[in-house]
Amino acid sequence: MNIPKKMKAAVLFDKNDLRITEREVPSPGKGEVLLKIKACAICGSDPKIIKNGWIGAPPMGEFIPGHEFTGEVVKLGNGTSRLKIGDRVAIEPHKGCGHCINCIRGLYTTCLNYGNHELGHRHYGFTANGGYAEYAACDENCLHKIPDNISFESATLITTGGTALYGIQRAGWIWPGETVVVIGPGPIGLMAAQIAKICGAGFVIVTGTRESRLNVALKIGADLVLNIKTCDIEKEINSITNGIMADMVIETSGTKEGASQAINLVKKNGRVVFQGIYSEYAPVDINKIVQGNLRLAGGKAEGEYVLERLIPLFKDGRIKTKDIITHYFVLEEINSALDTFINRKDGAIKVVIKI
Repeated sequence: MNIPKKMKAAVLFDKNDLRITEREVPSPGKGEVLLKIKACAICGSDPKIIKNGWIGAPPMGEFIPGHEFTGEVVKLGNGTSRLKIGDRVAIEPHKGCGHCINCIRGLYTTCLNYGNHELGHRHYGFTANGGYAEYAACDENCLHKIPDNISFESATLITTGGTALYGIQRAGWIWPGETVVVIGPGPIGLMAAQIAKICGAGFVIVTGTRESRLNVALKIGADLVLNIKTCDIEKEINSITNGIMADMVIETSGTKEGASQAINLVKKNGRVVFQGIYSEYAPVDINKIVQGNLRLAGGKAEGEYVLERLIPLFKDGRIKTKDIITHYFVLEEINSALDTFINRKDGAIKVVIKI
């Protein structure tokens, strides 16, 4: 393929200073391939990185954020064997070092050598350049083939779905017929609600504050939505379950209120997944955790290769993205796209950059 020497990229020059500029097209190293990027979704962590920086990120003036991207393989580095030129792929942002005990156990999203490039760790869009650009060099083990009937734009949500699935997996899965409560109808919450139904949940309840997002939850398969501004959630769940409460609660709001409430919504011997990024400590009833024999799990990103299990669900339409992706922009409009996402303009949920 005809690969240019220069590319457009959104480069972070300083905190809150993201600019479209020209950069050298990267060359794939050993075990890497070069992607021509087709689309990159904005994740909730991206504005935080742009505002505050990230420990271990490339220097300001060189750092390209973005980690939920898709593209086409256009060049192979030495030592690659699984992919070929022309393959359509979605990225998994985490590449563990492959040597620490966590990586050996498949827990590479919590690699003990996080940020150490010399030992092989990469976190694309965080400690290594990411997807707000026309090209990116990525380790082939982080790339997952996507079939032709999944658009590059829809496939940017595979990582979001992977985060939801990984949290459910770590908490102990969902048994057929169980009641599941999802707190927060954002992208991860809307993915979690769909995955809960696919796993066999008998009744899925989504709670939140924005009616527009709660309506989307109904469209993608939730059985009931509850607005926390207009009802007492704990009383409602108690009534619906005849006093038993939910078998599993998936907390995705990232608020201290949501984290505390999750413990109160789950039954004895139930499971709770925490998948937000929490900026405040949450008061939690430890006695309820102990005496209720609860199982709590954090879901750090999309670990243990769960993306491979998600791709067939995207392919056959069981996971829906149409109503979750609300806005599209081109790369030159990256700052307008971020503003739309951050301020949730026009009901924005997931915002995708077409490269």
